Amino acid sequence: MKKFQQINRQRRNRAFRVSNAVKRFSNRPRLCVFRSNTNIYAQIIDDEAGKTLVSAGTRDKTLRTEIGNGSNCVAAEKIGETIAKKALDAGITKVAFDRHGFKYHGRIKALADAARKAGLDIGAAGEEKVKDESESASKKQKVKAKVSKEDKIIAKASAGKAVSNKKSK
Repeated sequence: MKKFQQINRQRRNRAFRVSNAVKRFSNRPRLCVFRSNTNIYAQIIDDEAGKTLVSAGTRDKTLRTEIGNGSNCVAAEKIGETIAKKALDAGITKVAFDRHGFKYHGRIKALADAARKAGLDIGAAGEEKVKDESESASKKQKVKAKVSKEDKIIAKASAGKAVSNKKSK
């Protein structure tokens, strides 16, 4: 039992890390995916407003008859297509993919690839928020010049401060 508790705790921590990285570094709405043993769900969330814009899952009444078994890659592809169509209808073209701690393979990868094929632009999680190009250029120009110890001592002496000859350990 302890092993399963540890695995669940590790997955929760991984999910927290991944979701926060996506929230922090992207200004796009988030395509968040949850996968259980029997179903898969996807929703597009606007973090600034704190609202779910679009959602789809294998338990939706309209999709349940088409999918049948919700725990395979075929079902994940269908959910990816559905979420992309709903997003495009709502006017959302770019999203940041939040895998929510799950490895990017199998059903998660199938869902993301299907959403891409359906026309949804899934950006990278490491995409930086850049408000203004001049702001990022000014940050690059601000490079501190390295000052040697002798220059620091000379500066202190010229300012009238006492300089000790003791070496600090």
